[in-house]
Amino acid sequence: MKNKIINKAVNALALASLLAVGGASGAAAQNKNAKTTGDKMSDKFKLSPLKLEQYTLDNGLRVVLNPDNAIPVVSVAVYYDVGSRNEREGRTGFAHLFEHMMFQGSENVKKAEHFQFISNAGGDMNGTTSTERTNYYETLPANQLPLALWLESDRMRSLAVTQENLDNQRNAVQEEKRLNFDNRPYGGVLDKINEMTFKNFANAHSTIGSMADLNAATVKDVQEFFRINYAPNNAVLVISGAIDSKQTMELVNKYFSTIPKQPAPPAVDVTEPKEVATPYLKYEDKLAPFPAFLIAWKIPARGTAEFHALELGSKLINDGGSSRLYQKLVKGEESVLELFGGALERRGPSSFLIFAIPKPGKDISKIRETIMSEIKDMATNGPTAEEMQKLHNQLLSDTVRSRQSAEARAQRIAEFALFDGNPNLINSELDELLKVTPEQIKNAVNKYLNTENRALLDVVTAGK
Repeated sequence: MKNKIINKAVNALALASLLAVGGASGAAAQNKNAKTTGDKMSDKFKLSPLKLEQYTLDNGLRVVLNPDNAIPVVSVAVYYDVGSRNEREGRTGFAHLFEHMMFQGSENVKKAEHFQFISNAGGDMNGTTSTERTNYYETLPANQLPLALWLESDRMRSLAVTQENLDNQRNAVQEEKRLNFDNRPYGGVLDKINEMTFKNFANAHSTIGSMADLNAATVKDVQEFFRINYAPNNAVLVISGAIDSKQTMELVNKYFSTIPKQPAPPAVDVTEPKEVATPYLKYEDKLAPFPAFLIAWKIPARGTAEFHALELGSKLINDGGSSRLYQKLVKGEESVLELFGGALERRGPSSFLIFAIPKPGKDISKIRETIMSEIKDMATNGPTAEEMQKLHNQLLSDTVRSRQSAEARAQRIAEFALFDGNPNLINSELDELLKVTPEQIKNAVNKYLNTENRALLDVVTAGK
């Protein structure tokens, strides 16, 4: 139940540190002037919209149903509108702490029984924390839907926020930080580059939080955090899969309607100045086997036209094995061990990140020059017709694949419902991305990435 975004990146970084120094196989250079022929799949393909039904209970809980009887499975996702962005100075780490606390029992469910109930019913479950939200989800046989709703409602209503649970989960979070951040190669670099990119504390501080802040937290602090942020009027419940809508809403009302609403949490100011907070920093990582670097830029909020353009631009520049930088630096020059990055979305100012671990003996400054050169080329000439067709095919494939999973559907619907107030955006998301033009990608890359307004973190090994 770790912060999903951070953990995915940290795992990639750790994997990179274990890679052998042997060379990757070479690849032929891309023909950037290649022209596509024939009909485009994206012009022919039309995706049927998902069926969505929206309800709001008297206590403010927003409910979205997505009936789909393709397989006898149901996924339940509860998204709370609380993440690290909601924390104030001196009280960080609470959102992530509650990701753990929510499995410590409630009025009718003993500690750790949530796991046992779901597992015994043939399902799986998890919870994650980000800057934007905390989510919990279960996927299980469709006839076990009442179990999932009972479990989720019981902890929303009556979580056991006790001194004992606070102490043991505070210790669990501290151990998680030691394991995945403090004692792992490159474990702290994403938090560091985040602090360099953003100036506003709501955006800049670590999702896992300060251990000093967690140590100072009292049961009263934590109970108040739960009361305000884990209320039905601050949550979205999405149920996707083989369900009967009428029966499902009867169950939802049975389990959730009597949970009292609470005053709305205070609004969060996530505004940022245009400039990054710290343009350059040299950071010694005592566990890193090789030097590395990260470059980050500030970009617009998720859902905006410019964010969409940069999101697609990242797929072409540096995200994935067919991207320009992967083909040039990993496959072609064989100058880096690991390369990843992309547009990281937030409801407010977001970021664009590129991370690289150069091979020993390779010129780091030359690798950075190559990165900036590819960005400049995209900012000047834009993507090729061949790249746009590949991009469209990838978008179609990814969307179709995600639609086949009740869990993926539930989570994406919940994000649109929570962040945008409109779950139906899942039905227009693909069309919005396919409408992005090469010119829009070129202009967005030029405006936000082809600039000196960026943060560079040089990660050096011990004693360097």
